[in-house]
Amino acid sequence: MDDLIRIDDLSLSYDGDTIIVHQLNLRINRGTITALVGSNGCGKSTLLRGLSRLLKPVAGSVHLDGRDIHAMKAKDLAKQLGILPQSPSAPEGLTVHELVAQGRYPHQNWFQQWSREDERIVHEALVTTNLTMFADRPVDTLSGGQRQRAWIAMALAQQTDVLLLDEPTTYLDLAYQMDVLDLLDDLNAEGRTIVMVLHDLNQAARYADDIVALRGGQIVAHGTPEQVMTPENILQVFGLKAEVITDPVTGTPMCVPIGRRGQRRRERQVSLSANGKVRESVKIP
Repeated sequence: MDDLIRIDDLSLSYDGDTIIVHQLNLRINRGTITALVGSNGCGKSTLLRGLSRLLKPVAGSVHLDGRDIHAMKAKDLAKQLGILPQSPSAPEGLTVHELVAQGRYPHQNWFQQWSREDERIVHEALVTTNLTMFADRPVDTLSGGQRQRAWIAMALAQQTDVLLLDEPTTYLDLAYQMDVLDLLDDLNAEGRTIVMVLHDLNQAARYADDIVALRGGQIVAHGTPEQVMTPENILQVFGLKAEVITDPVTGTPMCVPIGRRGQRRRERQVSLSANGKVRESVKIP
């Protein structure tokens, strides 16, 4: 597989003094789903902002399909890369159709205004995200899951090969989380490269081809879910003891946190002795 996004010695900061991402090197393959995971404040969202040119590097570079993103014109970049920030908000009263139509902005110019082709692409985005019945509804009247799909539809209308999403399942109930992730999985099957920040390790393991685990602005582990989701990596990245078992549905790794309560229950486990009496089990480390 070829590298679509190449990150070399990337350092990122918001104030120029405090470095959030430290000399990071990463390759993201074309046509894959990559999940960025790690504890709060580890640099996941900062890295995503660096990939989208929302944050200028202190050092290093990001190349998209061989081109330095900071040497590209804004509209050219927007035709190749779409971003969905964390908890985006739309102006009051803006309809779903109007929001999705914003995705066509990079393709407009003084000589080419709104066309039948633009309308067709917006309609396709609404169909893909199952939002045609809500096209005339104000975005702020939708449920959380519907609203998230509307923003994804806007990114689809851009017709980019790459989608960057910052915690696309945040604040959604479980059913809507699965709905959004299944939609992203479908889009990836159509050829799009997806990079997303996720808090749920099990969702990352189920949907991602590659997982990048961050701590303190640096990569601790990078690879397939099977390579990254180990008790040792989880302890190093999150400071959390956990067991890793096999997801009974997908066969992917599944993290089972132990926690203090789990450890206490583990230590109080009882087992039946050969004579049928109950005895306290041996303390398990």
